[in-house]
Amino acid sequence: MESQRNILLIGLLFVSFLMWQQWQTDKAPQPVAQQTVTQTNAATINGADVPEADSTGMPVDMPATKNLITVKTDQLDIKISPVGGDIVYAALVAHKVEIDKDDPFVILEQTNDHTYIAQSGLIGRDGIDSSAKGRAAFAAQNTSYTLADGQDTLSVPLTFTADNGVTFVKTFTFTRGQYDVGVDYNISNTSDTALQVQMYGQIKQSIKESESSMMMPTYRGAAFSTQDTRYEKYDFEDMADKNLGKVTLGGWAAMLQHYFVSAWVPPATDSNTIFSSVSAGGLANIGFRGALYDIAPGTTQKISSQFYVGPKNQKALSAISETLNLVVDYGFLWWLAIPIHWLLMFYQSFVGNWGMAIILITLTVRGLLYPLTKAQYSSMAKMRNLQPKLAEMKERFGDDRQKMGQAMMELYKKEKVNPMGGCLPILLQMPIFIALYWVLLESYELRHAPFMLWIDDLSVQDPYYVLPLLMGVSMFLMQKMQPMAPTMDPMQVKMMQWMPVIFTVFFLWFPAGLVLYWLVGNLVAITQQKIIYAGLEKKGLK
Repeated sequence: MESQRNILLIGLLFVSFLMWQQWQTDKAPQPVAQQTVTQTNAATINGADVPEADSTGMPVDMPATKNLITVKTDQLDIKISPVGGDIVYAALVAHKVEIDKDDPFVILEQTNDHTYIAQSGLIGRDGIDSSAKGRAAFAAQNTSYTLADGQDTLSVPLTFTADNGVTFVKTFTFTRGQYDVGVDYNISNTSDTALQVQMYGQIKQSIKESESSMMMPTYRGAAFSTQDTRYEKYDFEDMADKNLGKVTLGGWAAMLQHYFVSAWVPPATDSNTIFSSVSAGGLANIGFRGALYDIAPGTTQKISSQFYVGPKNQKALSAISETLNLVVDYGFLWWLAIPIHWLLMFYQSFVGNWGMAIILITLTVRGLLYPLTKAQYSSMAKMRNLQPKLAEMKERFGDDRQKMGQAMMELYKKEKVNPMGGCLPILLQMPIFIALYWVLLESYELRHAPFMLWIDDLSVQDPYYVLPLLMGVSMFLMQKMQPMAPTMDPMQVKMMQWMPVIFTVFFLWFPAGLVLYWLVGNLVAITQQKIIYAGLEKKGLK
């Protein structure tokens, strides 16, 4: 196989990969908003009376904004509703909506046309939250809390006293530098009878279309983990088709989007039920129902869980649960992507620039693949030396493809040339490229990360399209270094001539970080090609 066909092959493989990824993302029909779910009502999940919304899917007795409790830390800007103690707003202080604006990136919020909140409460026989009773109305000492300078943790206690005199204290604990929030219930049973309660936590979000494109096939939807399933996506259509009800030790439930995640993580030693539902109002819910606790009279019981709302920081996520870092989804090549991501982080730690880190990792990958590259170009050189003989055969046999094919195979055998020699190295390099593609796509660190000059965000396309155009030029130069074989079909020749243009068009909308990787890779390949060809020429192979 001629070198030109190899380049055509890798181009077609790459485009096919992008189309397959987008099909994976968009295989579901349009979102099922306003669809009525004809399954068990979400208010009763496997027999547990989890307080649900009203018929429209909106939380019952939602307080006015002025009643919300605000909490500010160095990482989070949170608003908590005293009704139920739900987190109804969460903004990330260090992450901006746009690179040139100071507005923080908002994950959780409730507006007239959009709901994305984190709810939690106590259900069971003596629970304070139910569809019949409604939500507990907590009281707080203050309406605003701020993590002060020099303060490592901040506690926000909410108190509720039931009709039987039992006191329930729901405490949110925030830690400096962290995105996870401790959510604890301290129950003092001052009654003369035993209490039976269990905690639940759920994330509720309006169903909406994915924001991905063929160039950025990102996922927006739910995911969960159990003992048997370390990580599984459960998109909005899955949630509409079937309610989850998986009993597991530990586990977690989450809502994902590009770069960010929210997740409930119950105790790893408890038996929990991961559940999901879709309300008639088009709200998707996923969460956990915890272990059942019996609280004897005169005793105190603490029930805990963790809620994470923030970027897909693998280190921070792993500290909460050993499987929560899997929300950074590298696909089937995760085993290859993990060391690549580690190397990318390592380079950035001492160069201090993500663009330079991408360049260094590109040089590293190209350097490690140099033996394959050399074998590829050596095979191409041998094939090129046979071109005069192949041209003579073409002239001799004309359009008789069968005789031409037989003669070519005899020539390859005689000259000890493997026609697949230039193709195999490219196929072996494809998994590395795909793994690196996903690392650059999934790494939240690249969001709003500047490189140099006009590139102030490596996670979005080049605003002036300079990098894609340079990439197209580099691809054109690579093609010129490999003259068209006389045995190529006219259609193949035309496709090869248009390949740099096609790739340039594709790359116009690629994130600048990915285009930078490909451009540097092309420049390295051109340099390696010159060095290898110089060596081959000395051996009389060019």
